[in-house]
Amino acid sequence: MSVYVKETPISDAEMVAEADKALAAIARIRDGVGKVIFGQESVVERTLVAILAGGHTLLVGVPGLAKTKLVETLGTVLGMDSRRVQFTPDLMPSDILGSEVMDQDESGRRSFRFVPGPIFAQLLMADEINRASPRTQSALLQAMQEYHVTVAGARHDLPRPFHVLATQNPLEQEGTYPLPEAQLDRFLMQVDVPYPELDAERRILLETTGVSDSVASNVTTPERLKEIQHLIRRMPVPESVVEAILALVRSARPGQGGAEADKNIAWGPGPRASQALTLCARARALYDGRLAPSVDDVRALAEPVLQHRMALTFAARAEGMSVRDEIARLVKAL
Repeated sequence: MSVYVKETPISDAEMVAEADKALAAIARIRDGVGKVIFGQESVVERTLVAILAGGHTLLVGVPGLAKTKLVETLGTVLGMDSRRVQFTPDLMPSDILGSEVMDQDESGRRSFRFVPGPIFAQLLMADEINRASPRTQSALLQAMQEYHVTVAGARHDLPRPFHVLATQNPLEQEGTYPLPEAQLDRFLMQVDVPYPELDAERRILLETTGVSDSVASNVTTPERLKEIQHLIRRMPVPESVVEAILALVRSARPGQGGAEADKNIAWGPGPRASQALTLCARARALYDGRLAPSVDDVRALAEPVLQHRMALTFAARAEGMSVRDEIARLVKAL
């Protein structure tokens, strides 16, 4: 079986030993999150997969589904320095990035000093990100891709690991600014947060309306998280998985996916989607206790990785189709 790896692969024994340690850490993380977030296993899995893969996540759901609580819990469980920014129409880029202020010493000499903003954290929660103006939204573009910001011509590196977990309400769109495609593409995954199942909602009622709520506790460190992220990038990828990723992503592009794609898809995902699928497939495999991803991982991750990276034509939308429907068709044909 042919495999592709970015660097010289480690031995099987070393891989198994490191994977066992990573699995133990992941199990502690899952248990820590599960003490506070009830149900929503798929949402927790996909969000953790995105973090393990080293990327950013857009959480989309109606109010009251514990999106903010999930991000706060992850910050505590992972031991990360986390900050929250409530995005509003009057929020300015400097409110996120920071700004330069003028200082004066005892001799009267004046100089500028950079005051870092909340983006200088390991986990930034951008709450209701689509409520800020495009000018403010663009303040995250450089940080999410290049992991540094430029203020007054000076470069300031961000701490590592660095993750943006943004939330968005899919219903209330009045007074909001839809995220541009360039910014959506920087999110590794879009995770849709559904309503909880009956048993999970019953548990929520019983455990969160008493005198005290469950509180998350720290179970690992950012340094350990970086080690797991590095291990995931060293995991081998079977040739069949690489070919499946290329076939799926290219079939979602007009001009490359056949007559049906040309009819339904206005624009499709670029190479960054292929990179995202590869990393997330590796992370999902490790999350499930496997040392290499499979085509099933690609099928399972197709929707959260692709849905925010493509758009339907007017004719397809007029027929009642959704991006999810089109992705399901492409996955079925894979």
